[in-house]
Amino acid sequence: MSERREPSQPASQQQTGRTAAYDSAFLRACRREPVPHTPVWFMRQAGRSLPEYRKLREGIPMLDSCMRPDLVTEITLQPVRRHNVDAAIFFSDIVVPLKAIGIDLDIKPGVGPVVAEPIRTRADLERLRPLDASDVPYVTEAIGMLTAELGATPLIGFAGAPFTLASYLVEGGPSRNHEHTKALMYGDPELWADLLDRLADITASFLKVQIAAGASAVQLFDSWVGALAPADYRRSVMPSSTKVFDAVAGLGVPRIHFGVGTGELLGLMGEAGADVVGVDWRIPMDEAARRVGPGKALQGNLDPAVLFAGREAVEAKTREVLTAARDLEGHVFNLGHGVLPTTDPEALTRLVEFVHEQTAR
Repeated sequence: MSERREPSQPASQQQTGRTAAYDSAFLRACRREPVPHTPVWFMRQAGRSLPEYRKLREGIPMLDSCMRPDLVTEITLQPVRRHNVDAAIFFSDIVVPLKAIGIDLDIKPGVGPVVAEPIRTRADLERLRPLDASDVPYVTEAIGMLTAELGATPLIGFAGAPFTLASYLVEGGPSRNHEHTKALMYGDPELWADLLDRLADITASFLKVQIAAGASAVQLFDSWVGALAPADYRRSVMPSSTKVFDAVAGLGVPRIHFGVGTGELLGLMGEAGADVVGVDWRIPMDEAARRVGPGKALQGNLDPAVLFAGREAVEAKTREVLTAARDLEGHVFNLGHGVLPTTDPEALTRLVEFVHEQTAR
């Protein structure tokens, strides 16, 4: 990791944010330091699996809820209170920065982000203007509220990686085959590179806002990048992800990189600049460590569907993950993807307790 250097922020804000959380198990694991137990948090831990979340969100569209600091704060805190996880993750959505700069999009229930006018030509690039902190004041306000409440519990900020954002923008919404995205990537590599470069700047600015406000770590989600072959990733995607990681390298927070179906890309994703590489459930953690190489912590990787199998099965599969991860330089326990909406919250609470008990030093 690069040398720790705090961004210029009021001392009181630093104290309630990163400084208070610095010695937490989560941040120690990210830095590959000794931990009192393996830290646990879950992707999508704040959301539809919690009845308190569903009640709070009734009648409020997703993007609206991401822009209300009071709601963001409460939703982010809900799983911390309920599950005793070792880190909170900021409640937002990867398309929030795109909405903030004026892209006409919405998150449709049961579908996902839908873009009114897809970006497929050079003229369309002009709609992607730079992001400024003044575009997302609700993010700064919410993180300030959260770090005051969380104290020594770290807050993870996040953003969508340039490739995944590009795939939504080019396709106009979720896609199974990414045919328009790949057609642009292969057919007009210069335009593709310019598109991802512009998205890298927007993403980096969004992460900087979160870090300046007090986030203790950041995660870059590249949800769809598993659709690419390694050579295509290295040539057409990795430069933009590296640009994002480089932009926040000197800000004193661990950088996590995660994608789905990325077993063949793990080494490259680590090369892109992450301090922690997220692993989905398709390969064991020891094999992931071999592919990533030394000098990185790993995060993962219980199959989210295992939580539906009953307590004994969950504990057996969790032991498998912990056994495979026992020799890692640093390990953050997580699922291999997000919490599924119909997951029993009690299963998550028991899982956190089980990991803490099994790994107590």
